[in-house]
Amino acid sequence: MILTFLKNRMFLLIFLIFGSDLSACTGVVLKARNRAVVSGRTLEFGRDVETGIAIIPRRYKFVGEIPRGRGKEYTSKYAAVGAYCFDDIKLMDGVNEKGLVAAAFYFPGYAKYTKITKKNRSKAISPIEFPNWVLTQFASIREVKAALSSVVIAPTVSDGWGSTPPPLHYIIYDRKGKSIVIEPIDGKLVVYDNLIGVITNSPTFDWHLTNLNNYVNLTAFNAEPSYLKGFKLSPFGQGSGMLGLPGDFTPPSRFVRAAFFSSLAIPSTNSDELVNQVFHILNQFDIPVGAVLSKEHGKTSFDSTLFTSVKDHSTLKYYFRSYVDQTIKFVDLKQFNLKSKVIKSMKIKRELQKNIDISSQLGHRVN
Repeated sequence: MILTFLKNRMFLLIFLIFGSDLSACTGVVLKARNRAVVSGRTLEFGRDVETGIAIIPRRYKFVGEIPRGRGKEYTSKYAAVGAYCFDDIKLMDGVNEKGLVAAAFYFPGYAKYTKITKKNRSKAISPIEFPNWVLTQFASIREVKAALSSVVIAPTVSDGWGSTPPPLHYIIYDRKGKSIVIEPIDGKLVVYDNLIGVITNSPTFDWHLTNLNNYVNLTAFNAEPSYLKGFKLSPFGQGSGMLGLPGDFTPPSRFVRAAFFSSLAIPSTNSDELVNQVFHILNQFDIPVGAVLSKEHGKTSFDSTLFTSVKDHSTLKYYFRSYVDQTIKFVDLKQFNLKSKVIKSMKIKRELQKNIDISSQLGHRVN
């Protein structure tokens, strides 16, 4: 009886920490042999998130969104391309003209933003616009770190995200693939150097790094046969070196898979091949409808992969696909007038992908 009670309490704790918000985003970065860098991420959510693509030009003025009044005023120094959510055109995932990438990931149970006062109001922005601020202001991770004292994240309720401030943490990659993670902990922005370039969701980033030690025996090489009191033990097939790799969709398990898949990937020759390779790695984190369910107040919700994006840090192309249309599309930042005075944008269409009929292309076989 006591054991059952403790098991139920432990399950509830794990659910509250890792699963109650039904969000399961995963991010990775890879480098090619020619030193090209490509990063990518998935976007999962327990309900529909309207997504659009936008180009932010140079010298475009923004005002930070805060609970009451006006927040930080800033003007874009660099142009950027990326994704925004709902009707608020502030990039939550994108790449700027200097090859710097910034992205927001869900961080439930741990994100705690700064209380807004008269003294810090002029430094405040909302959780969803932190990546937009980074992308439009900085060319390097060094610059981002130096400027963090000039900004605070306000607990702001934004349209489309519900009745509470969305809990987020952030990853930043530079043109060479260097990475940091920034997390709002107890009102302060905590910065972690991210040597493996991976991010998922809760708990904190340092916890995920510690958890990787549980998988010290994993390798890409198949296990050799062994003997147990004279009885030969042999692998059933390929992949025995990865035996024990967690396959569920919790943030800790996805972090482990992302860390190993990205670090073991055989380097591509160039960025075009690398973009394809990153998409294939992110395929491992696709959540089909029905695989992750939650029931609250008698209503069942499901998590699924809504959107996948890949950023080429050198060509400045922003690639993406959606759940209903897996055709890979891209927007090329270099094709736009970066000095334009207006934002260019479009909502991602929600039309089911049309399959291509190639029946007429089949010909007679010649013996």
